[in-house]
Amino acid sequence: MTPTRPSTAVSGVAKRTVLISGASISGPALAYWLARSGCAVTVVEKAGALRGGGYPIDIRGTATEVVRRMGLLPRLRDAHIDARRGTFLDADGGVVASLDLRAVTGSAGGQDLEVRRGDLAEALHAVVRDDVEFLFGDSVDTLDQSGSGVDVTFRSGGRRTFDLVIGADGMHSWTRTSSFGPETRFHRHLGYCFAIFTMPNTFGLSRELMMWNTPGKAAALYAVGDDDELHAFLTFHQPQPPLEALRDPDARRDLVARTFAGAGWRIPALVDAMRDAEDLFVDTAGQIRMPSWSSGRVALVGDAAYAPSFLTGQGSSLALAGAYMLAHSLAAHRDHTAAFAAYERDLRAFVAMNQALVDNGAATLFPTTARALEQRNARLRGLVTMPPTAARPGPTTPPRWEPRRRVLPSTGRQDPAAGFPPGGCGGARTTACTTNQPSG
Repeated sequence: MTPTRPSTAVSGVAKRTVLISGASISGPALAYWLARSGCAVTVVEKAGALRGGGYPIDIRGTATEVVRRMGLLPRLRDAHIDARRGTFLDADGGVVASLDLRAVTGSAGGQDLEVRRGDLAEALHAVVRDDVEFLFGDSVDTLDQSGSGVDVTFRSGGRRTFDLVIGADGMHSWTRTSSFGPETRFHRHLGYCFAIFTMPNTFGLSRELMMWNTPGKAAALYAVGDDDELHAFLTFHQPQPPLEALRDPDARRDLVARTFAGAGWRIPALVDAMRDAEDLFVDTAGQIRMPSWSSGRVALVGDAAYAPSFLTGQGSSLALAGAYMLAHSLAAHRDHTAAFAAYERDLRAFVAMNQALVDNGAATLFPTTARALEQRNARLRGLVTMPPTAARPGPTTPPRWEPRRRVLPSTGRQDPAAGFPPGGCGGARTTACTTNQPSG
């Protein structure tokens, strides 16, 4: 077994080597901050390349500050979807309310962002690709922890040793299953299933959301631009997760079709589009709740550790903030055990606040009873004449620290990430590590 990338600091001391599994959101964000603090980082991603496009995601609160410190805010503002309107329909397609979407989402005075998931992933990759090793089209096959590192065997057959391994591989994390146990131990079902797919924009929508509801069922169409494609969502109440159906592609389609059989408006056309969609994704709405996010030299970040579910609208923001906090802890503590403990101590309350935004079967936009639906509709009608609300309280503000500012000698401008993470990488195993950081 050979160590990965025999990097050394200027002093000749080995850098701490870190393998990150997953190159979506939290993975490259963590890689960025670790590389800046002097770690030698490798990111492995089972997909052959980055996935472009994708459904809209939110960047809220402190996550906006994280991307600003990464220098990504201008690019993401250019990619901001800026949906103009949300129209809510009843069972027959009649309009319940049509309003500025910021009145529903609580966007903070134009500070929050909404971008395609692929646009965020591409921006994160672009800012870190020159400082980090990426292995696309591969994944981890086995992890074997020893006293001095983690021996990794990749599915491609390669074998390497790292000081630390971080699972950033999503809700259904292989890293979590391998090092902590089966997903069923940590998954909290929230009472819904959903299907996501793209379909032709036969509705003539442009930068807007259209949502249809009956008790326990919902359909949403989201036009993120002026193109010919819509993002379609079919969501339904499911008290127990249909685990058997989810394992089979045809069974998944049949489950969704049966659930929406006989529905009004243009739901039959959506079901037909779902059956034909090549990018269909069906899953349960759930959260990951774990007593610990680390085991020895292996730790988790983002959805792999604390998925809040899409129902909260906080998944990507929590992933960005979590990556930021984990990198800070690893930079501040030479011992990985102390670093992981600090990461959990500083972030766990923030995670709990975000996960508490939704309860089982109680998502505001997807009422499961006629009474709850009418109450929601009444609130929507009340928002029609109201201005956009202020930012959401508490959960958008995780633990913070103010970084020191450093002027980049080559440009005379301030480094947006200067001072973070403080203290450098913390050293490989028991040795000190480099304090060199990439410029710009």
